Amino acid sequence: METVKNKSISKPVILLKILKDDSLVAVDNYTTIRFFNKETLELKNGFKANIHHKYYANSVVAFSDNGKYFATLSADARESLLYNAQTKKRVAKVDRHQGESSCVGIDPLSRYMFSCGDDGKTFAIDIKSGKLVFTLPAHADTITDIAFSKNANWVAVSSYDRKISLYNLVTMTPTNKLRAHSAPVMKLLFFNKRFLLSIDKRSSAIIWDVYEEKVVERLQGIHDDVSQVTMSGDEKFLFIATKLGYILLYDLNTYELLSGKYIKTVSPITSLTFDNENNYLVIGTQDGFIMYYDIYEGKDQLKILLQKKDFDAIQKASTFNPVLAYTDIHNLVSNFWENSLKKAKLFLQKGENEKAKLLLKNFESIPAKNKVIQKLFRDYAEYEKFVRFAKEGKISLAYNLANSFPVYKESKLYQALEKKWKKDFTQAQKYSLDPKGMDTAKQILAPYRGISNKTVLIQDLFTKGEVYKRFRDAFGKKNFRIASELIRQYPFLKEFPEYDILIKYGDNLYMKARELIEKEDYYHAIKTLRILSDFLDFKDEVHLMLTEIEQKQKFFEALEKEDFAKAYSLLDKIEALQETSEGQKLQDKWNTTLEHAKSFAVAGDVEGLKNALKDYLKIPSKYMAIATLFAWCYISQLEKAVVKGVEQKKIENGIKQYLLNFGYDEQIEGFLRKAKKKYRDMKLTLELLPKGSLSMWRPSMIVDSILET
Repeated sequence: METVKNKSISKPVILLKILKDDSLVAVDNYTTIRFFNKETLELKNGFKANIHHKYYANSVVAFSDNGKYFATLSADARESLLYNAQTKKRVAKVDRHQGESSCVGIDPLSRYMFSCGDDGKTFAIDIKSGKLVFTLPAHADTITDIAFSKNANWVAVSSYDRKISLYNLVTMTPTNKLRAHSAPVMKLLFFNKRFLLSIDKRSSAIIWDVYEEKVVERLQGIHDDVSQVTMSGDEKFLFIATKLGYILLYDLNTYELLSGKYIKTVSPITSLTFDNENNYLVIGTQDGFIMYYDIYEGKDQLKILLQKKDFDAIQKASTFNPVLAYTDIHNLVSNFWENSLKKAKLFLQKGENEKAKLLLKNFESIPAKNKVIQKLFRDYAEYEKFVRFAKEGKISLAYNLANSFPVYKESKLYQALEKKWKKDFTQAQKYSLDPKGMDTAKQILAPYRGISNKTVLIQDLFTKGEVYKRFRDAFGKKNFRIASELIRQYPFLKEFPEYDILIKYGDNLYMKARELIEKEDYYHAIKTLRILSDFLDFKDEVHLMLTEIEQKQKFFEALEKEDFAKAYSLLDKIEALQETSEGQKLQDKWNTTLEHAKSFAVAGDVEGLKNALKDYLKIPSKYMAIATLFAWCYISQLEKAVVKGVEQKKIENGIKQYLLNFGYDEQIEGFLRKAKKKYRDMKLTLELLPKGSLSMWRPSMIVDSILET
């Protein structure tokens, strides 16, 4: 792969990111921040923070998607710092970690900066105010990475304790920790709405289903320490960079390793990002280079090669760049090959070998295709014998040849044999139902003796005639559940015409149900699915579709009745509903309200906060998020009270009430440390005081002042 363009910034490139304004931000290990035109790599703007990062395997710097804020560790890693990138002023400093800070992150909606540490703690800082808002579930060891879902609903952190924490930023609730790694988890990446990639120190990579909290797949082929990960804009391809300078390429639909050496750089890769607009992979290296690679390199040449019918060159191009196998041009070649192969088989069946050779000549120079071609001609060497056996009525010999050379089964002659078999089998079945007709049935099926797969079916027919009677009766009465169960138990029933009718009917019901769901005609979709539910092969699909319909119906009914508590409850649990226009409106309204409410929390204004959130105080699914805001509000009240010099007794009472309402957290612990500096004789010990919890908080617990209760 050749670079499309490159730029040197002399020092290790520890962060690359394409911002919403389409500029490329590049940060080096001295925290020199440069904004480039992503198309020309012309420098647009920049500034120096002059923080030297000696170690940058973790995310020691982060930028908000809108480019307004950036976070960084301090030079000694004792602090995490948040800056306004426009004013260059510091917004917040996090120095609460017991030990060093390990990595930072900013969520895609630019709401929170997260500071992670060696103590296993992760603090969430409100970007606008710089105040600590909440903390993520603690780990037993150093936090190694932090990642966000594209919709900003989820945040995940990994740790040296081999576990991964998931936290829902919509409901402000944690889920169970993911456990499957046998070594410290080092890298995380969300993709395709519900999936998370995690890679550990032993280069073991796991794909997780976040919703189900289970392992989906383990990636193969990683044999080096992983330094960075990213994906293509359409989320089709995964790129894994290693410390030896290799880029590994994976298909994110099949999880197949497409190339273990897709790109090789002379210097270790220290940062990755992807230009969605141009399909460029952007690489930053330790020796200070920013390099652009076109993942569809060679696509234009494919058009010329296609015109020349140079299929060998096309195949070589897609071997060199596996991504080309996913292009329309490559699909055309694949279709041309399949069609040519199909026509060649017809020529061979007619004995016109030279015409078949001529048709496939363009593919002979492709080793993989040539093997197929050579085998095809070898197999068809016996085809005349197959035809002779069939015409002479030596059915058993003809079928044995077809089993030896499966390609014969694609011929019209074989299909005619199968058609006759089904006809004979059906006729024999009718005679077998009458004890007097059993000999006739055996005589009809006599030519098929010695054909292994047919013999089993014939034996079943003669010994299980009663089963067929039950099947035919169930079919006639449209009792598809019993008919499906009988087919599952007795495979010989698949040879009867009723089975073909049944399968076709089930497929039609499935397609009809999907169409009705897309049209939001849920009434008729449910009626169709109730019939389809009797088909055992569609059991899982029916369950999923009925669940989808039920969720949407409940959601839209709740909206129609203006039952917003129920609507938000469903919306917060089921992310698929957030993709509907109605769901997006509700989510946007909540996000806007939340941002507005934060200003009152910072000010310690309970009345203002109550008014801002009045539409949500009766929605249980929002209680955790609302509780987080009120906890923040009361901490603000306590901090202001200390500044004003309020008497110690009231401060202590406020601390006790906070613990009863919200439980022990980093916010109240941090406040107590500050309070004790002013009130020297304060003897409160948080561990010994009665505690509530955020999960038990209810709006009825709201008071105007935490100091007065």
